Amino acid sequence: MIKNISSLSNPTIKRILQLQEKSRQRKKEGVFVVEGIREVELATKGGYDVTDLFFCSELFPSEKLEGLISNTSEKPEITEISADVYNKIAYRGSTEGLLAIIRNRDLSLKNLQLKNKNPLILVAEAPEKPGNIGALLRTADAAAIDAVLIANPKTDLFNPNIIRSSVGCVFTNDIATGTTSEIIAFLQEKQINIYAAALQASKSYTLIDFTAASAIVVGTEATGLSKEWLQSSTQNIVIPMQGEIDSMNVSVAAGILIFEAKRQRGF
Repeated sequence: MIKNISSLSNPTIKRILQLQEKSRQRKKEGVFVVEGIREVELATKGGYDVTDLFFCSELFPSEKLEGLISNTSEKPEITEISADVYNKIAYRGSTEGLLAIIRNRDLSLKNLQLKNKNPLILVAEAPEKPGNIGALLRTADAAAIDAVLIANPKTDLFNPNIIRSSVGCVFTNDIATGTTSEIIAFLQEKQINIYAAALQASKSYTLIDFTAASAIVVGTEATGLSKEWLQSSTQNIVIPMQGEIDSMNVSVAAGILIFEAKRQRGF
């Protein structure tokens, strides 16, 4: 049975707006909002549970729903919304008239299971800008690395801006969060080499053997990595610069380092 909502003041619409705007509300309810066909499909493929689907029939014909919900582990509640309502709650107009409320997932480090005995991992310490986080997740997906670890996260990873900027890659990567100390202990316990991107006591990344179990660690452009990483690293690494500045965008740097490691691994 499909419900209908055409009023902008409907309590469900107010709830969606709160979930989009407030991290505290997302944490309280244990759910978040996803917008767009591709993003919803990637979430269901990644095993996330969809509780509610909202569609605007002017943009997303109802006959497409059957194919979409066939991939969900449970049957979500479906609501048709008017164009006015959709325009109020949609972040962007190119999402083809579809939104979903999805249950969040515990991203604690203790829940991470590495499937590869020789993993390649990306670690980002204290990333804050949703655009950078999204770009890091897209790079990680493109390289099909084994995990992305976020140390001391400053931003809710189910923030709509991260989901949008990652083009849904928040659902395609194995992601875990923890403190810097927890992640260092995790990597050391599993005998994973730690390569910290830093200027101090560094070697060029081209001189490093990434074919063994490796974690590439990047920090923010403003402050770099904390001393704890620099003291715990197997080797600090650097991308040689030929211009006037000594740093680049964190997602660009991570891409260079990750794909060098993939090249060495024969991919």
